[in-house]
Amino acid sequence: MRAALYDRYGGPGVLYEGTVPAPVPRAGEVLVRVHATSVNGGEPTVRAGKLRAVAGRGFPKRTGVDFAGEVAALGNGVSRFTIGDRVWGVLGRTFGTAAEYVAVSADRPALAPAGLDLVRAAALPAAGTTALTALRDKARLGSGERLLVRGGAGGVGSIAVQLGRAYGAHVTALAGAKHLDFVRELGADEALDYSTTAPEDLGRFDVVLDTVGTRFADFRRLLSPTGRMVAITFDSARLLRSVGALLAAAVFDRRVHAFSGNPRHDLLADLTRLTEAGDIEPVVDRTYPLAEIAEAHRAFEAGGIRGKLVVTVA
Repeated sequence: MRAALYDRYGGPGVLYEGTVPAPVPRAGEVLVRVHATSVNGGEPTVRAGKLRAVAGRGFPKRTGVDFAGEVAALGNGVSRFTIGDRVWGVLGRTFGTAAEYVAVSADRPALAPAGLDLVRAAALPAAGTTALTALRDKARLGSGERLLVRGGAGGVGSIAVQLGRAYGAHVTALAGAKHLDFVRELGADEALDYSTTAPEDLGRFDVVLDTVGTRFADFRRLLSPTGRMVAITFDSARLLRSVGALLAAAVFDRRVHAFSGNPRHDLLADLTRLTEAGDIEPVVDRTYPLAEIAEAHRAFEAGGIRGKLVVTVA
C-alpha cells in the first residue's frame, strides 16, 4: 500500500510517498481504509529528530496520527463495527495514518458524524479531542466564564473558540491580524492581534488555553484567583526548557494543567455528537494529496494556517 515515509531525520524534504505491506487486523482490531489524515504538531518535531531518544533510529518511519475513513475488515472478536462503517479516530502513541490503510484497536475509533465529508472530517479527530479535553475535562469551563485562547485561528484554537461559544463562555482569542475576522466568525467575542497585544493589557481570565507554548509565565499571571490554565504545546526551539517549565508548573500549581492526548472511542463519540449538533465544525485551510506530504509539512512549519492542513489518501 502507499504510505508517507522517511528514511532519516530532517526537514520536510525527507518525506516521500513509498510502499509498505498493508496491515492485517489482529484479534480486537479493525482495518480502516483511510480517506484522509491531517498534519499535527508533534509530527514535524519527531520527523526533525528532536525526540530521537524516544523515537529511535530505526527507519523507515511513518507519519500521521489521526484518520477518517471506512472500515475495510474486522479482526476476530470485533462486534462494534461492520464493514463499510464511516469512522474516525486517533492512533495515540504511534504514527502511521498517512497511508492507504491502518489497523487500529477497536476501542479507538468512533462512528464519524453523519453527513460530514470524510476529507473535512479528518481535520477534527486530534484537534477536536484535544480542545474538548482541555476545556471540558481539564479546565471545566463554565457558562459566563472568561476564556482566553492563544492561537485562536489554528487547528486546536479554532475548535476551542467554537467550544467556548457553545459552553456559554466569553471568548477572547489571540490570532494573527489577517485572521481576526475569521476568528470572530467562529464565535470569539473579542479577537486581538497577538503581535500588538501585550499580555498585561488583556485583563483577567477564568481559563487560559495556550496552544502556542511561549511566554508561559506571562500568560499564567492573567489567571483570576480561581483561574485555570491548560497548556497543550511547547516552544520547539527551546524544547527541554519549555517541557521542564510546563511539567514543573503542572506538578506544583494546581491551576495549571497539561496532558498528552490519547483519545479513545468515548471521547470521539462526544466529538461526533457535538459536530452533528452543529456546535463545532471542521476548519480546513488546504488539502494535499499523499504524494505531496512534504509540501504539507512545509506549509505547516511556515505557519499562518487557518484550522488544519489535510492530506487526502483515498
